[in-house]
Amino acid sequence: MRRSPLLLLLLQLLLLAVVSNGYKPVIIVHGIFDGPKQFENISAFITKAHPGTSVKVIDLYDDLASLKPLWKQVQGFRKAAEFIMRKAPNGTHLLCFSQGGLICRALLSMIPNHNVNTFVSLSSPLAGQYGDTDYMKSIFPGCMKKIVYKICYRRSGPKVSICDYWNDPHHRSLYLQSNNFLPILNGEKPHKHMEEWRENFLHIKKLVLIGGPDDGVITPWQSSHFGFYDSNENVVEMKNQEFFRNDTFGLKTLEARGDLSVCVQSGVKHTHWHSNLTVFMNCIEKWLT
Repeated sequence: MRRSPLLLLLLQLLLLAVVSNGYKPVIIVHGIFDGPKQFENISAFITKAHPGTSVKVIDLYDDLASLKPLWKQVQGFRKAAEFIMRKAPNGTHLLCFSQGGLICRALLSMIPNHNVNTFVSLSSPLAGQYGDTDYMKSIFPGCMKKIVYKICYRRSGPKVSICDYWNDPHHRSLYLQSNNFLPILNGEKPHKHMEEWRENFLHIKKLVLIGGPDDGVITPWQSSHFGFYDSNENVVEMKNQEFFRNDTFGLKTLEARGDLSVCVQSGVKHTHWHSNLTVFMNCIEKWLT
């Protein structure tokens, strides 16, 4: 039986609708000194691989505004993310780059009954930052990593985002005492919401950690996989970190569930992660269905 062109077109449109409706919206949170423009490539990768996917790059705290204190940024990003989530009853995915990965961790901890299926952390300083990088020098001109703690750990110090995750391994006690962002997220600093935040974080179905040795900004680069320096600046891997062993925010549970994926990519500079097709195909694409 011969089918009319109109009938074939209708069948194709119906098939496209069925396929596209199967993909959850992707919420993207940018990093320091970034904004939506930097994520045009990865947005295109997503929609090409998964046609019909709604990709939302949250347009808040762009460029220099990304230096605002992270708790302040979390408030704004939370409102925007919850608005998107309410319109996606079948769930969402969260893809967060660099500093944005820390903002997203706060969102996943604080939002009760969020509907994030996969959290992709793309080269984020999840265990902190400690390095002489161009980014650091642009924020603290003339400063070396060994003295940044004198700025970040002072009560009267500048309220800039990088101080919220500056983790000086030679001044551990000061870090825990003065930093009211990252140690709280990692459960290294006890607080009244620990159990609630852990439960909220564990609502995700998959955690994808992406980073690599040629990043050039995240220091040590293993921080993108929850590794960090000890007091001798030797890297302690994720599974040997106290917050993993004590399962303070659910990381060990995710690993035990089989819901933790670690992807290492060599040859990728920090500002290229979100525009590198190989990274997308090897580390991200299969998790955004």
